[in-house]
Amino acid sequence: MNFKYRIHYFFSIALVVLMSCGPEKPKEKIEEQPVVDNTPKIPEIKFTVENQYPHDITSFTEGFLFHDNVLFESTGSPDNLPQTKSLFGSVDLKTGKIDVKAELDRNVYFGEGIVFLNGKIFQLTYKNQTGFIYDGKTYKNIGKFNYTNREGWGLTTDGKSLIMSDGTSYITYLDPTTFSVVKTLDVAENGYVVENLNELEYIKGFIYANIWTTNTIVKIDPKTGDVVGKMDLTTLQYESKVRNPYLAETNGIAYDSVSNKVLVTGKLWPTIYEIKFPL
Repeated sequence: MNFKYRIHYFFSIALVVLMSCGPEKPKEKIEEQPVVDNTPKIPEIKFTVENQYPHDITSFTEGFLFHDNVLFESTGSPDNLPQTKSLFGSVDLKTGKIDVKAELDRNVYFGEGIVFLNGKIFQLTYKNQTGFIYDGKTYKNIGKFNYTNREGWGLTTDGKSLIMSDGTSYITYLDPTTFSVVKTLDVAENGYVVENLNELEYIKGFIYANIWTTNTIVKIDPKTGDVVGKMDLTTLQYESKVRNPYLAETNGIAYDSVSNKVLVTGKLWPTIYEIKFPL
């Protein structure tokens, strides 16, 4: 390489180095696009409190319903609450006390939901996979039945089937004579399963369910299993907790088709609330 070309070569290298060490051009700012949530909102069911009635604070509510214009309640008996019993009976709305119709041995059974159907009363138990049948007028025990669900929780009816929850996202329809499974309903909210379905009530073609450990009641379309409405009872739970700090979760929905009124309560709550909302 001659001298002239050598100078030109080194000058070119130096120019490249200087250019590479120069300040970088500012990068263009990319504006972040806001994330749009297109998930459909489940309608909120707003309610008003129409009346209040006393409730026995030893009642660990598992079933709650009207029959012939009379309120009935069934209760459970946790081991750590020796004052509780597994029983069912009619409720005196003046005192909140239960006129006991039947009681289970709490050392063997934990009482759960009840329902009247075809002149009989059906009662679930928690972990025994056993249900009891009573005469609807005399309340005498007239039989037992079994179910394959691992647990028994809430119970209601559409007038044809026994409809039960078991703490999962599934609702099971049972034939009231053979106790075979008629169908199962997988409950979901916007495609996501809804677990911990508890006490149930069938109201004008829809199933209403307490969600265990929450103050939420969901309205379920029994044709699809979709949640089509949600009700938040937190204000009632807070109000009741002032009166009894030792209460447990919201549980209990009772619908009187004669007077068209709905009562709600919870485990060990001091109050039963009559609420009004669009049915």
